[in-house]
Amino acid sequence: METVKAQRYHRLFLALLLCCATGAYAKLPPPSDEAKAKAVAAKAKSAEAAKKQAEALAKAQDRAAGNYRQKHGGNGMTAPAARAEPMAMKHSRKKK
Repeated sequence: METVKAQRYHRLFLALLLCCATGAYAKLPPPSDEAKAKAVAAKAKSAEAAKKQAEALAKAQDRAAGNYRQKHGGNGMTAPAARAEPMAMKHSRKKK
């Protein structure tokens, strides 16, 4: 009796799984012209917001650098020159 019940549940589970799996492959209808226009407007708006945020970040970084230079003398400090080849790459090569 247990095996028959188990088989029924197994078949029911497979049937439900099959129904759910076929729903995942359904295609949505193409967006309308109005929806496309809204998407373009939203994309432009987010691009403008990102541009404003980048400008604000650059301004804040410039202010922070200016404050640091002012408090610490700023006596011709410059960043060290970047290496042409990172140290990790230099040591990872096999010597011939």
